[in-house]
Amino acid sequence: MNDKLLNIKTETVQKSSYESHHYNRYEPTPYEVLDRLFQVVEFERTDRVVDFGCGSGRLNFYIHYRFQTTVMGIEMNEYLYGQALENRKNYRSKFTDSGEIIQFENCLAQDYRIQPEENVFYFFNPFSVRIFMAVVNNILQSLEETEREIQLILYYAPEDYIFFLENQTAFHLEKEILLPGNAYEKLLIYSFGHSE
Repeated sequence: MNDKLLNIKTETVQKSSYESHHYNRYEPTPYEVLDRLFQVVEFERTDRVVDFGCGSGRLNFYIHYRFQTTVMGIEMNEYLYGQALENRKNYRSKFTDSGEIIQFENCLAQDYRIQPEENVFYFFNPFSVRIFMAVVNNILQSLEETEREIQLILYYAPEDYIFFLENQTAFHLEKEILLPGNAYEKLLIYSFGHSE
């Protein structure tokens, strides 16, 4: 898959980071990594995916194209958020059945209110562990209010993300998808739910 097929432009890599050490620069997940992930992970139309640090929306359009799943992209950078909205307009011009199921919100990740139907959360190392902890705690709070199975998908997860999940939450590692490259070049899938 590629941008041309999806009628979008997502090749931009953010040149500089946000003016805080808590946020990492945006870089889109490579299509080869997404292809590998979705050889292993399948989504249903009923799944609701949230991409934290979505940038210009590559993951969102990929998931919708492949699974017709509802996707919410959270992006704090106004320029990238604007690019995501432009990409959505271009994507819809080619795939008119996409309707309202590809959404974007311009806010800080920790300020996003988790919706009760959202059950899959994607992170490509977008921010510090402090913010990651706040987001995961928001997810767990939502789970207390509405019981459901939850999945976290982490690409290039820092060690402190993993330590937090494995030592301070009830999430457990469900799958590890190795990719060519260094030790961090892998996808980790953690799950949690009341039916376990």
